[in-house]
Amino acid sequence: MYTRAWRSVAAQDAVGTPSFVADHHLWSEEQFAAAEQIEADLAHIDFVRLAFCDPHGLARSKTLTADTFRSVLRNGMNFSPGPFLFDTGHAIAVDFLGDPGLGVEELAGAGNFILVPDPLTFQMLPDTQPRTAWVIGDEYLREGTAHPLSSRAVLRRLSEQYTAHGYTPVTGLEVEWYLTRLLEEAPGNTGNGFGLQGEAPRVAAMNAGYQFNLDARYDSVAHITDPLAMHLTALGLPLRSMEHESGPGQVESTFAPMSALDTADAMLLFRTATKRWCARRGHHASFMSQPRLDAFDPSGWHLHQSVLDTASGRNLFAADGPAGGLSPQAKAYADGLLAHSRELFLLSVPTVNGYRRLNSRHALAPTRMDWSMEDRSVMLRMVGGGTGAHIENRSGEPCANPYLAIAAQLFAGLTGLTGTPEAAPPAPAAGQHVPQSLGEALAAFTAGRAEHLLGRPLATCLTRLKESELRRYETWCATTGTSPEQVTAWEQREYFEAY
Repeated sequence: MYTRAWRSVAAQDAVGTPSFVADHHLWSEEQFAAAEQIEADLAHIDFVRLAFCDPHGLARSKTLTADTFRSVLRNGMNFSPGPFLFDTGHAIAVDFLGDPGLGVEELAGAGNFILVPDPLTFQMLPDTQPRTAWVIGDEYLREGTAHPLSSRAVLRRLSEQYTAHGYTPVTGLEVEWYLTRLLEEAPGNTGNGFGLQGEAPRVAAMNAGYQFNLDARYDSVAHITDPLAMHLTALGLPLRSMEHESGPGQVESTFAPMSALDTADAMLLFRTATKRWCARRGHHASFMSQPRLDAFDPSGWHLHQSVLDTASGRNLFAADGPAGGLSPQAKAYADGLLAHSRELFLLSVPTVNGYRRLNSRHALAPTRMDWSMEDRSVMLRMVGGGTGAHIENRSGEPCANPYLAIAAQLFAGLTGLTGTPEAAPPAPAAGQHVPQSLGEALAAFTAGRAEHLLGRPLATCLTRLKESELRRYETWCATTGTSPEQVTAWEQREYFEAY
C-alpha cells in the first residue's frame, strides 16, 4: 500500500514564533530540563492538549499532534483572543473591530497572542486512546512580554512578591460540586448562538440527599466517584477525600495543601477532568453554585490558606506557646482579607448564580464579612492550631477563575501582613453582609482599586465581560417577566453545562 508524502513548508508553519522561548528568556532552568524530557518522550504520545484558563475560569485548548507540539514546545502556539472578548454566554463584550479600549493594541482586529507551554505542567491523561497529554500554557504578547489579560500571570506575580518578602503562601482546595445522571434525550442545539445559550443538559438526581455524610448516600454515587478519585490520583492531583454533602448527589472533594500556582493549576485540571470523565460515563458534573433543579442545595469553594517563613519553614499563622490559636501575623493577614473583601469579591464569586448561595436563609453560608474561630456563617473561619493553623475563606463559588480568586486572597492578605500603602480602607464593621448580587459586587469592583492587583487592562476587561453578562440576564428577566427571586432558566442555560 502506498501513501502520498505530503510536504509542509516550514516558513508557512504558523504555530508560533521560532525560538520564542529562548529569545525572550521565558523559562527557568527547571523548565528547560523538563522540556528536554518531554521531547524525548514525544515518540510515545499521539496528541497534546495545550490549554489555558480564560477570564471566566474555563479551560480553552487546542489538541495538537505530537509532531506539531515538538515545535510548539519552544516556539509557542498562535491562539485567538476570543476568550478574552466573549462573556460567559459567548456574547461579544469587548469591541475588537474598533479600539477595544483595554490598552492592548494586539486585540484590535482580534489579533493572535502566543501561548507558551509550561513544561512543568505537562502530564499524560491516564487511560486515553489515542495517547493524549495535557499541558497548561502561559499567554504572551507577540513581542514576548506577559499578556496583560493573563490570569495565570497575575498569580505568578503575586507569588513572586511573597518570595521577595521571604514568604511562601500555602493554599488548599475544598470544592463542592454536583454529580447527576444524564437522561437519554439530548437537548440539542436549538437556541444556541452568540449570547444565546441553548437548553441545559437534562439530568436526574443521584439520590434524595439531605442526610449529610450518610454512608448510604455516598455509596449511591461511589460507582462513579470512586473510579473518578482513582483517575484524579493517576493525574497526580493530591486528592484527600470524596464526601457526600447535603444536596442530592452533591460531592465535596478536598486536596492536600500546595503552592499557590499549583493549587490554581490543580483546580483547573480537576474541574476539566471531572466533567470530561463523568460525561464519558453517562453522567454530568457541574460546578455551578445553585443549579435550577428541585431541592438542590448551593455549592461553595472554600480556600484554605496560610503563610510560611521561607527560610525556616515555620507557619507564620501559628501562635507561640502551649495555648495555641492564631498569631498576630494571622490576624493581620485576616484583616487584609476583610479590608479588600468587598472590592475584590467579584473575583471569588463572578457569576449571577453564585450569589444565590450568599443569602441568610442558608444557615451554613458565609453571609457576614467577619472572622471567627469556628463559625461557618462568617466569611473567614480560623481553623486548627500549631503547624496546622490556617484561615479558611468560605465565600468563593466553585466555578470562579482559580488564578484570580487565589491571587485576590494573596494580594489582600499580603497588604495586611506588610501594611503596604495599597491597604484598603478599614475593614468592614463586624456583621456587615457580603454582596448580594453580581451588580453589587461589580459596582464595588469598579469603584475600588482592583488595578493594583490586576493591572488596568485586565480590570477593564473583566468589567466589560461582567457588564455584558449582567445586562443579558436583566434583559432576559424583563423580557420574559421572570422574577429574579428564584434560580432562572437563563442561569441554568448559561452555567450548568459550561461549568
